[in-house]
Amino acid sequence: VKIGGSCAASPDLVRWVAAIEQARLPIVVVPGGGPFANAVRRYQPRMGFGDEAAHEMAILAMEQFGCALVGLGRRMVKAADEAAIMAALERGDIPVWMPRQLVLSAPEIPKNWSVTSDSLAAWLAGRLPGARLCLFKQIDLPENATIDALAGAQIVDECFTELLDPATDVYVAGPADLSLAGVRLAEGEIPGHPVMRRRVLVAANAG
Repeated sequence: VKIGGSCAASPDLVRWVAAIEQARLPIVVVPGGGPFANAVRRYQPRMGFGDEAAHEMAILAMEQFGCALVGLGRRMVKAADEAAIMAALERGDIPVWMPRQLVLSAPEIPKNWSVTSDSLAAWLAGRLPGARLCLFKQIDLPENATIDALAGAQIVDECFTELLDPATDVYVAGPADLSLAGVRLAEGEIPGHPVMRRRVLVAANAG
């Protein structure tokens, strides 16, 4: 589950955390950058540091939001890599990914603003066997939304489709899904609705 940084300033944040805490399926939380990443964007042109420095600072922003989530939850614990994630899951905890260690050592991840926490969540899901990815957003999407449409509307970043493993199923949950999110997670289901890779067109033969 990736909790969007936009949720950080929303009164819904505590409700999303409470819903996640009810999960009975193994669940990994990927924090967005939220206001911490926005501060990096705001001060980059003022201070003049480059994109590579901004990238590392934005990763640290994710970790700051992650620390906040751990502080809000009862079952949530910090986890830096796959081994720590799996150990937390085996204990029945909910690991919150601290991405700096893995991301900064991954040559396939661009070190600029083309990559945000959405793409990093997709990348991590591809490294965890059988993982599905659910993006918690502060907007509701139509049920027929496609991944390409999300990228085109800048709801996910431009590298999302490149870093998303073909085997990873993607779901999106918005404010309309919040009321039942805890129930669905407690039942071992994923809140929200699946997102298609691309729209499928069916042509009828009129001849």
